[in-house]
Amino acid sequence: MNTFAPEDLFKLQFLQDGVFSPDGTKVLYTVSHVDTAVDKERMTIRLHDLESGTDRQMTNGNALDHNPAFSPDGKTIAFLSDRNKKLQLYAMPVDGGEPKQLTDLKQGVASGAVFSPDGKTIAFTAVASFEGDNPPDLTKEVYRVTRHVYRFDAVGYLDQNVKDIYLLDVASNEVRQLTDTEKDCSQLKWSPDGQKLMYLSGMHPDSFMMLRNDISVIDLNGKVETFTDETIGVQSADWLPSGNKILYLGRPMIGVPIGTKSDLWVLDLGTGQTTNRSGSLAVGSGGSLSLRMPTRIMSSKPFKIVSDEHAYFRIQEGGNLHVYQLALSGEEQWRPIITGERAVTLLDWHNGRMLLAETNINTPPNLIIANDDGSAETQLTHINQSFLSEMTLPESENLHFKGQDGVDVEGWYMKPPNGTAPYPTILYIHGGPHAAYGNGFAFDFHMLTGQGYGVLFINHRASTGYGNEFSTAIKGDWGNLDYGDLMAGVDYAIEQGLADGDRLGCCGTSGGGNLSSWIVGNTRRFKAAVPQNPVTNWVSFYGCSDIGVWFGVAQMGGHPHEIPEVYAKCSPITYAHTCTTPTLMVQSEHDWRCPAEQSEQFYTVLKANGCTVEMLRQPGGSHGASIIGEINLRREHLLAMLDWFNRYV
Repeated sequence: MNTFAPEDLFKLQFLQDGVFSPDGTKVLYTVSHVDTAVDKERMTIRLHDLESGTDRQMTNGNALDHNPAFSPDGKTIAFLSDRNKKLQLYAMPVDGGEPKQLTDLKQGVASGAVFSPDGKTIAFTAVASFEGDNPPDLTKEVYRVTRHVYRFDAVGYLDQNVKDIYLLDVASNEVRQLTDTEKDCSQLKWSPDGQKLMYLSGMHPDSFMMLRNDISVIDLNGKVETFTDETIGVQSADWLPSGNKILYLGRPMIGVPIGTKSDLWVLDLGTGQTTNRSGSLAVGSGGSLSLRMPTRIMSSKPFKIVSDEHAYFRIQEGGNLHVYQLALSGEEQWRPIITGERAVTLLDWHNGRMLLAETNINTPPNLIIANDDGSAETQLTHINQSFLSEMTLPESENLHFKGQDGVDVEGWYMKPPNGTAPYPTILYIHGGPHAAYGNGFAFDFHMLTGQGYGVLFINHRASTGYGNEFSTAIKGDWGNLDYGDLMAGVDYAIEQGLADGDRLGCCGTSGGGNLSSWIVGNTRRFKAAVPQNPVTNWVSFYGCSDIGVWFGVAQMGGHPHEIPEVYAKCSPITYAHTCTTPTLMVQSEHDWRCPAEQSEQFYTVLKANGCTVEMLRQPGGSHGASIIGEINLRREHLLAMLDWFNRYV
């Protein structure tokens, strides 16, 4: 039997989406894989027949073929593909045949396809057309900035990348642009009567709150109505079947501490009134886990409306993702449907059956089907079964211990398949910080255990899934309760005979990079650290990050000139000169969330004070480059991290 090594990441395949056919007899889904001969990620669309159990490949697997959608009559599949370099819309018969290209936009297509209820029109988004063959190269040409925030992580320069809505006439293949806005349009949903489109509008040019979306509705003549305001951040929305109400997932952006849970709200389009349908839940609706694998399927589609009276939604409870049923009218009611020590998300619903994606610590996502009362669960796909059957998978222990102030904290310890306890141990810290680890697959953890390390991961203070008091506890006080929870977890793992206290390393991305940088400036108990894309200086983050002003003020409690002492107290750079721990900074060069200057400052202070430090640069990479970036960036991150820990731990 084998154990995981870095290159095994590219032997795995990852589920990306799933949808029922209109008659509920088939499931369309997408699986990604890496073509290591050319170091390119590919996506293949597959069709599963629920009656016969047959499963067939619909596209050739030599391109990024994804986001498939059935036409309302179930005879045609539309999807996005880059087979001719730029993403365009394609269509093919369900019975098979060569895909037909539907669009030929020089700027390509961004998202879609979304069929109108009558199947005559496909809505999609694309960047507005530009003069010439290509947009100006803003890395070389002079340009003027007027937006509050002019570039955004994994998007780029917003003037060139915000998306408008387009309509494709299926009969004629004619395309027309429906919106012309400086905002970004996303998550298109046709009204039940097919006369309007609802969408989320974000990236407002006159706002620093770049993660805030409004609900907008546009008719086919281009008239727009907007139904939410800057106090609400909407994450997802859809029409109720009656067409006069909208269900949306969101949370207040003003007036509550950052980290406050999200809820599901019903918006009455006639009156403009909203009703919170999940307010009595202790934890947030639509939650997700931080899973280090190249798919966002476990965070997509947070709810599914099945009637004017009921919806199903995902909820994060500690380290698990579960599916609940929600009443949309009358007294507030909700109840669990799919639970267990796992992460499950609802992808689609048809006539009393649910299509779900499921993952656990040792298995990447697969499709399962169940009745909508939670009964008769059946696994549809076994995507990595052959590969995993040849691997020795690690055992994991769920840990419960007290934080520094006596609060209950949860964590997990993955044991290496080989060796004896106590093990050399890597503390792997999640980002966010309002996020969580748990019972889902994370390749990095498996790679480390496969190479002889135990992996300790903890949902420290600020993590979601444990209630508002827990998730909002570090405002203006980063590096106190969160750091204390992590150290309490390390101490507990040592006391349990799992971790070797003399052989400890730490790492993490974003907020996890922040805490890794904090750790090496505040303790010498770790032998090595690998902070990736961290926040190290809150003052410069405020001025340089794409979310700096909003996020900095929300987390610190004010602007830098108002509370300079808080910004200094909470910044790892303040303590960097004391660091003696060998530290490898990993930094994506096109990370606009935690820009390169954050790592560069920390690197320089460590170098100037005689600490062993190196920096791995990821050219062109965005904030999540080591998970969803170019293949060479994913590979080199794993190799560099393993090499660093092998050297010093």
